[in-house]
Amino acid sequence: MTPLPPFTVFDIETTGLDSRKGHRIIEIAGVRLENGIIDPVKTFESFVNPEREIPWEARQIHKISDETVCGAPGIEEVLPKFLAFAEGTILAAHNAAFDMGFLHAEKELCWGYLDLPDCLCTMRLSQAVFPREFGHSLEAIARRLKLPLPTVRHRALSDVLLTAQALLKMVELKEVGSLDELMNLAGLKIPA
Repeated sequence: MTPLPPFTVFDIETTGLDSRKGHRIIEIAGVRLENGIIDPVKTFESFVNPEREIPWEARQIHKISDETVCGAPGIEEVLPKFLAFAEGTILAAHNAAFDMGFLHAEKELCWGYLDLPDCLCTMRLSQAVFPREFGHSLEAIARRLKLPLPTVRHRALSDVLLTAQALLKMVELKEVGSLDELMNLAGLKIPA
């Protein structure tokens, strides 16, 4: 296989599941994947003040409280910093439609001038690599690939590190020969 291009694997935590209903990002994290290696030194992690209350149900999942984010910067400060961190890389996320949906909604709070790149989806990649398997959650993929689950789940950085490991393992298993092939497997077309 030709060497993988640099990726920024990222994840967000939110106040709820639907950005169209006013739910907001409360945490974002990313890690760089360069030359097919996770670079633990090149990480991005930030809480985000959602400027709204975090519902009880969301707090039960990610254990992030209103007190934790009340002094954090707003998305208009965090999102440009995250995109600067990811510059020159391809974004990757598990269930990318969810994460990118929130990034698109939140970019409007950054005066709409930010361009968001396409994003490789590891869930769609898993569906292509394991077409006969039913479950494609991050936990199901980790068990299938025999990756250890982190002790802390549903926090952005721990989920990012697990997603990055899963991405590398699936690329290795599928013996992906090119970036075009990888992106096509994950449901994306590389612009000419």
